[in-house]
Amino acid sequence: MFFKIVYSLLVLVLFLYVFVFKFIRKNDTMYVAILVTEAIGILINFIQILFGKLTGTFSYIIVFLLSAILPFIIIIGDIKGKNFIEMLYILIAKLLMLFRNNKKAKDVLNKLVFRYPNNYYGHKILATIYEREGGMRKAIDEYVKAMDIKPDDYKSYYRIAFLLKELNRTKESIQMLKTLVKKKPELYKANNLLGELLIEIKQYKDAINVYLDAIKLNPDKEELFYNLGIAYTLTNDFSRAKQCYEKATKINSDLYKAYYKLGQIALLYRDIENAEKNFLQSICEENESKVYYQLSKIYVIKNDKTKAGFNITKAINLNAEIYEKAKNEPILFPIRQYIVKPQSMDIYVKNKKPRNMQSKVEREIEKYLEDTYSLTKEINKKK
Repeated sequence: MFFKIVYSLLVLVLFLYVFVFKFIRKNDTMYVAILVTEAIGILINFIQILFGKLTGTFSYIIVFLLSAILPFIIIIGDIKGKNFIEMLYILIAKLLMLFRNNKKAKDVLNKLVFRYPNNYYGHKILATIYEREGGMRKAIDEYVKAMDIKPDDYKSYYRIAFLLKELNRTKESIQMLKTLVKKKPELYKANNLLGELLIEIKQYKDAINVYLDAIKLNPDKEELFYNLGIAYTLTNDFSRAKQCYEKATKINSDLYKAYYKLGQIALLYRDIENAEKNFLQSICEENESKVYYQLSKIYVIKNDKTKAGFNITKAINLNAEIYEKAKNEPILFPIRQYIVKPQSMDIYVKNKKPRNMQSKVEREIEKYLEDTYSLTKEINKKK
């Protein structure tokens, strides 16, 4: 009995702590539901003591959770500088997100940041939801609010720069990224994106310097070597570009797009064997049709018309758009009989499988290498 009385006094003190320091002093009505919950636990406890009712194991567990554990968690949160209600809202929002109910999660988080405008996680999670839904401007607003609360949140800084890029506000994105890489030069994603944007605006030398600095701190990131290769390619430094693509494939042997660029560069140097080898290694769903098209040219050069015909047929079957390109390619004239127009372009478009989208720079660099190859071919003819 003595233990029950001491326990009852303890839970009453815990109740008064929440009532006075949370509900009264902070005038936080969000604690009403918690006070009611605690009161239920205390009431059941007194019923057990006074009337000997509700004395089962389950009842004791409920009393312990409601009247002791709950307020104890609140006190521990206070000691660590964390508000229990805020943590509860964040937990509920994350559970709703887990069950793919983003609408209700947003409602919960909006209530949270309205009541507690300095809740960092509330703004950060809201920004994440808006970004996933495509609400980029709203996401930027929330990331900015998160950074106002926590200025060293460099991940939010990066997300803002990324979203500005998606909104075609390139100059603003570049300026933010330059500031970010000065503060946190080891953030390779920021360096990588900065380099990509500098390439987009044709500041190739600046992009090269960004990638070289980033590689010193992140020598195991294939994206940095790959994009450095692109920058070198666009400055016609094909030798260094080749070294970068090769380094990228050593780090990641499944980097098909790097093998494809190596194949194109090998063609520039008329290194047919290495071109064939690299194109074969670059075969994947994303660029299958392009690879077979390139291989068909290689086999014509090697005077293997059967293989050349097989590859150009496969390329056109995978992507009917290649038909016009192949029809006008002088190298493929010896295998004209294999270049057959698809029966129905409409059927092809309707049934074709979606392919991974290439970036604008990716498309430009491949066309640039093809145009350079065609140019060197014409120069060699004149010689």
